[in-house]
Amino acid sequence: MAIKPLGDRVLVRPLNEAEEKVGSIYIPDTAKEKPQEGIIDAVGPGVHKDGKLIPLEVKVGDKVLYGKYSGTEIKKDGQEYLIVRESDILAIIT
Repeated sequence: MAIKPLGDRVLVRPLNEAEEKVGSIYIPDTAKEKPQEGIIDAVGPGVHKDGKLIPLEVKVGDKVLYGKYSGTEIKKDGQEYLIVRESDILAIIT
């Protein structure tokens, strides 16, 4: 099953941060901050404005920085993904 975003949405695979341990205290997943960086796995076709299709600026494979509480979380084949609007992407990391 493939996921194809619609409109100006993109499918982002969040980058997992390394497990944190402070001294001998383990920090559980629920207390960790969500990652804000990810790799784009799929992009929608773009948005229609004035009868023209305007393609997205981001492309598959781009490493991006997105808003902390952006998007909708989904799981596919045990991997977590986010579907976010292009406007929720803050920057492309080069």
